[in-house]
Amino acid sequence: MENNFYEKGLKFECKRCSYCCGNGPGFVYLSKVDLLNLCRFFKLKSKDFEEKFCRWVEYYEGKTVLALIETKKLECVLWNNGCTAYEGRPVQCRTWPFWDWMVAEKSSWDECAKDCPGMNYGKLHLREEISQAASEYKNNIPIQLDQWKEISAAIDSLLPA
Repeated sequence: MENNFYEKGLKFECKRCSYCCGNGPGFVYLSKVDLLNLCRFFKLKSKDFEEKFCRWVEYYEGKTVLALIETKKLECVLWNNGCTAYEGRPVQCRTWPFWDWMVAEKSSWDECAKDCPGMNYGKLHLREEISQAASEYKNNIPIQLDQWKEISAAIDSLLPA
């Protein structure tokens, strides 16, 4: 049975505190959709984007996946007093804080809200929007290293010459 603690919606409005973009080590995993959007935004081929902004990291079940790098201050490489790729930002960033595990239980939401001043504040987001974001986050699968060559070529074929 689905937990509907957010049946009447949840409040969230980003306060631009950058907590989620640079408060310690973390991973922003990139899917095919993310990479395509970011390559389009920066007008870069996939290999050029990967070399400038990415790293390969260990993931679940021994997989190695693509993620954004962090600065020496542990901020996202795309952060500079705001997201420098906001219009093309990854699904993981765009769906915050409505991640599937975060909205599964009120206790998870409340625990995360201790660190994010935008949660339980501002605009009311309706159940449908929250459920859609949670689903999008859950289904956003990171690119695996053994898929890179094929995915890179496919993405580059969709970019302007």
